Amino acid sequence: MKANVCSGLFLLFLLTALPATAKELHATIVYDDAATGVNAAREESDQLWITTADLKRATRFEVKPQGVCRDELCFPLPKSRQQDFVHKDSGASWFNLTAFAQLVHQPVAHDPALSTWYFGLRSDQRQMLSSLQAPDFTLPDLNGKRHSLSDFHGKKILLVTWASW
Repeated sequence: MKANVCSGLFLLFLLTALPATAKELHATIVYDDAATGVNAAREESDQLWITTADLKRATRFEVKPQGVCRDELCFPLPKSRQQDFVHKDSGASWFNLTAFAQLVHQPVAHDPALSTWYFGLRSDQRQMLSSLQAPDFTLPDLNGKRHSLSDFHGKKILLVTWASW
């Protein structure tokens, strides 16, 4: 009886001493406003790991010797941090999509309840404001009279817009 208790405690000790492995799950990735279901995703400390095959399917990016590339666009991965982005496990190559998003200054939103990850525009896709001055435009009022923004130069205006989508 004592041997069974000791071996059970030893087994429990071993299980608690082993590093926690990431849980595999189904996830939805929204990238470039297209949703893709991924059956073999791993979440580990708020990081999303997907297979390199799913990386290409969900984002059209692929891992190449020169970096993470889509067509002619390539983002080199820091050599000192390769293990933060790519590793092999269980016969598959895994890619950390959230680490890549941080590298390319891409915002990420995650809904754990739905296991959905949304990736916004990368820094190379966003246009920076060259100034805080609005461009000049001309629109008709309700009576058809045309008004330009430049007509109100130096005056305070309130511009109200609306869209149906």
